[in-house]
Amino acid sequence: MSKYYLNYLDELESEAIFILREVWAQFENPVILFSGGKDSILVTHLAQKAFYPAKIPFPLMHVDTGHNFPETIQFRDDLIKGLDAQLIVGSVQESIDTGRVAEEKGKSATRNALQITTLLDAIESNKVDCAIGGGRRDEEKARAKERFFSHRDDFGQWDPKNQRPELWNILNGKHFEGEHFRAFPISNWTEMDVWNYILRENIKIPSLYFAHEREVVWRSDSWIPVSEHLTLEEGEEVHTKKIRFRTLGDITITGGIESDADTLEKIVGEVAAMKQTERGNRSDDKRSETAMEDRKRQGYF
Repeated sequence: MSKYYLNYLDELESEAIFILREVWAQFENPVILFSGGKDSILVTHLAQKAFYPAKIPFPLMHVDTGHNFPETIQFRDDLIKGLDAQLIVGSVQESIDTGRVAEEKGKSATRNALQITTLLDAIESNKVDCAIGGGRRDEEKARAKERFFSHRDDFGQWDPKNQRPELWNILNGKHFEGEHFRAFPISNWTEMDVWNYILRENIKIPSLYFAHEREVVWRSDSWIPVSEHLTLEEGEEVHTKKIRFRTLGDITITGGIESDADTLEKIVGEVAAMKQTERGNRSDDKRSETAMEDRKRQGYF
C-alpha cells in the first residue's frame, strides 16, 4: 500500500475523530448506533481512538430485531465486554408484543421497517439527543443526501431538503426539546476505504464477512441463508455454497455472494473488482426505487 494512500486513510480517520469529538462537545446524551456490521464496528474503533486513554464516554445502542445472525449477537456481546461499555438494546419483538408495531406477513416479510418505531422509542426513553451512525454516502443514494449532523424533528423524521449548511467544518447541533440529531463520522468513506482501514488497523470483524460454507437458497437474486426464520417456497432448493456477506442485516433479508475471500487481504482485492453496491444483496432495498429514503424519512438509520 502506498504512502499516499496511508496518508489518505489518516485524513479520513482525523475527520471522523473530529466529528465524534464535536458530538461529545455539543450534545448531552449521545449514543453509537451499533448493528454489529463493519461500519458500526469501525465507528466504535474510531471512538476508542478519539477518547483514548479514557473509555468511550457514551453507550452503544442496538436495535435487536430478533432475526439477527447468531454470530452478530455473539460478536456484539464480546465487543461490549472487551470495551467495558454500556449497551442499550431496543427490542422489536417487545414492540410487537406490546402492539406498537404489527409484524409483516408473506414470503417477503421482514422486520426491517419495524425497527423505526423501536429505535425512536429507545431514543425517546433514553433521552438521546444524538445517535451516531455508520452511514456512508457511497452506500446508497439516499445516504448521499445526509450531512455530518443530520437533524430529526420531534417525530424523529428527516427532511432532506431542510438540512443545515456545514461550512468550514462548522457544525450546528442546536435543537429544540424533543428533537435529535444523527451524526455520520464516516460519511466521506467508501466501502474500499473501510476495508483498507480495517486491514491496516487489524480490526476484528464477525466471521460472516469471510467466505465460509453455509446452507442457502436462491431468492431475490442472491443467496439467502437458511435459518429458523426462513420458510421455503415451492420449488426452492437448499444448497451448500461457499459464500460471504458484504453487509449485515436481518438473516431473512441479507443475501450472500459466492466467494473464496477468507482473509482481509482477499476481501480488499475482491471489493476492488466489484461493480455492484454492497447493498445490492439486501432484499429490503429492492422493494422500490426509494425504499431506503422512505424509511429514512420515517426515522430509519
